[in-house]
Amino acid sequence: MSNIEQKPFQIGDIVMDNRVVLAPMAGVCNSAFRLTVKEFGAGLVYAEMISDKALNIRNQKTMDMLYIDERENPMTLQIFGGDKENLVEAAKFVDKHTTADIIDINMGCPVNKIIKCEAGAKWLLDPNKIYEMVSVVVDAVDKPVSVKMRIGWDDEHVFAVENALAAERAGVSAIAMHGRTRAQMYEGKANWDVLAEVKKHISVPFIGNGDVETPQDAKRMLDHTGVDAVMIGRAALGNPWMMYQTVRYLETGELLPEPSLREKMDVCLLHFERLKALKGEKVAVREMRSHASWYLKGLRGNGKIRNAINTAETEVELRSVINGVVVEYEANGKLLEEV
Repeated sequence: MSNIEQKPFQIGDIVMDNRVVLAPMAGVCNSAFRLTVKEFGAGLVYAEMISDKALNIRNQKTMDMLYIDERENPMTLQIFGGDKENLVEAAKFVDKHTTADIIDINMGCPVNKIIKCEAGAKWLLDPNKIYEMVSVVVDAVDKPVSVKMRIGWDDEHVFAVENALAAERAGVSAIAMHGRTRAQMYEGKANWDVLAEVKKHISVPFIGNGDVETPQDAKRMLDHTGVDAVMIGRAALGNPWMMYQTVRYLETGELLPEPSLREKMDVCLLHFERLKALKGEKVAVREMRSHASWYLKGLRGNGKIRNAINTAETEVELRSVINGVVVEYEANGKLLEEV
């Protein structure tokens, strides 16, 4: 086993059980999803990003996003904004009024409505702004502060090393970096070579993100870039066991088998129960439509099943479809297949 795998992964005074991290995904990483992924072995989970301005005016929907189940810890709450005073005020609130272990600042979100607020990936164009904004947050809070960024704005503006060094000088306890530019959005290939170059220049814990779709990918990223931990995003959607499979593979080299369809659907329904407790039946059913489709990914004939899920309006209807899938497939002896 390599030295990379044996080193403890720590951010500030927060020590993780392993080096597998759940990425912050907007509209997905609420407490119900985070806890489900956490129970499958993630060493650290990130909450979806929260607007500093919405938090500062105590918008109720935003306040609800601050809910943390004690079983999630260690976990990270992520905030975004473009104004120094608002960002500091929001960070102070998270610091004093939540049980988050780490405060993360988003400087990687590529969507236009965030860019127009001078937030997210817009910071990637100006290392000086990164230093200025991050340093005031670090000085204002007691919890460790981390940042999550992309390698650059576009191919002509890849300031990955400069931006990471600016964040480090500002006092961050960790940096996570997605190996794509803002212009790439979520398309194309993540550039692990840039991640490797950044790792050579910084001393704070560095988390690599992008194109980690299998346990083998996680190992390749660790070996290729030297990052201290790997961040998994879209590969965990409907697939929380990706976490324990990755942890086991990094620790022992063993590739664990895929769960059965019944095991998948049991986790899907557990996830739904948590979502219902968090948001109520109506919202939970609506949000679970996407999640249920992700849990069913790779199942032959799942197009018809997805249509049935997308018309479900109540818990009874949703459970009927999901349980029906299990009964039908077990009765016919069919297996999960990639199609």
